[in-house]
Amino acid sequence: MESQEKRETIDKRYLRMSHIWAENSYCQRRKVGAIIVKDQMIISDGYNGTPSGFENVCEDEEGYTKPYVLHAEANAITKVARSNNSSDGATLYVTASPCLECAKLIIQAGIKRVVFNERYRLADGIELLRRAGVECQHIPSLD
Repeated sequence: MESQEKRETIDKRYLRMSHIWAENSYCQRRKVGAIIVKDQMIISDGYNGTPSGFENVCEDEEGYTKPYVLHAEANAITKVARSNNSSDGATLYVTASPCLECAKLIIQAGIKRVVFNERYRLADGIELLRRAGVECQHIPSLD
């Protein structure tokens, strides 16, 4: 059994990695990164952006996010679905708390724990995750 202090140190380390991964995003308004970890191994990663084969432009002329832009969590979950890995029982580290749509994907993917840094403007995603028994951990500071 790992100590709470060790777990928090590891959580912060993976959250910092998700922030670095967010730098890959072409989105201008907000860059979000996600990492899925299982058995102390990163099994998937993702950042917000357009689907494969689309131009790497996330916002329209008015600066609004295009409706087909994928969230970082959705990218990480669909990426692991195409691999030989299983996200069942895994932990998702994400720079911002999940929205409602991503929360549904997280539940269906069998992810049991979500660790996030920034709070999304709506809390309905976190509320749904908690209702489904997914542990949610907010870590506001990474230092």
